[in-house]
Amino acid sequence: MGNRLEGKVAIITGGASGIGEAHAHLYASEGAKVVITDVQEDLGEKVASAIKSEGGDAIFIRQDVTSESDWANVAKTTVEEYGAITTLVNNAGVGNFTGVEEETLEGFNRVVAICQTGVWLGMKACMPALKKSGNGAIVNISSLFGIIGTPSMISYHGAKGAVRLMTKSAGLEYAQQGVRVNSVHPGIIETPLAKTMGDEQMQAIIASTPMARVGRPIDIATMSLFLCTDEAAFITGAEFVVDGGWGAQ
Repeated sequence: MGNRLEGKVAIITGGASGIGEAHAHLYASEGAKVVITDVQEDLGEKVASAIKSEGGDAIFIRQDVTSESDWANVAKTTVEEYGAITTLVNNAGVGNFTGVEEETLEGFNRVVAICQTGVWLGMKACMPALKKSGNGAIVNISSLFGIIGTPSMISYHGAKGAVRLMTKSAGLEYAQQGVRVNSVHPGIIETPLAKTMGDEQMQAIIASTPMARVGRPIDIATMSLFLCTDEAAFITGAEFVVDGGWGAQ
């Protein structure tokens, strides 16, 4: 157990698996009280139980990040349980591997609702408590695809690009109100979403990544951890790419 997040209360969306799960374990191991949210109830409960067995402090709350009432419940329950909200990681996301003509309105709206609207709802719901803490931090998990373009992921690029600029806007808005807001932009990471890609597409991405491998969820969690500690006290409205060098080419 470390202490880089001692005294922090962190909400992590999409915390039942993948990148969110890595965040939950790491943040708890560094002393934060962790609130895991997800629509995957069984997996979320298992993550919270595992953290407790490791000596950490965590609870699970079922949440649809597109629901304003669910967000109100998460914020209220967190404050009731732990007395504050100091830290928010907007991690929940989905993606469609479809282009301009193949994407449907239903599919486009779903990706935007989860990846973009859910981030805004999270910041809105938690901001009063984050401001009250006097030392709040938000990390919005965007994507390298929120910075660069690739073919045939029109809704995902749109939503993740929006998260990048929403982060900068919020970072400026709250720069003098005690809340820092930054974004993290993963490249290809070994997650359930990545596994929905075909082998051919995955191998092509790995071949184009200078480090010649996929990243691990912990690679993203450690970047976010830094941004949520007091070590990053002078950083807001910034973007951090964790992609094995892919976007540098």
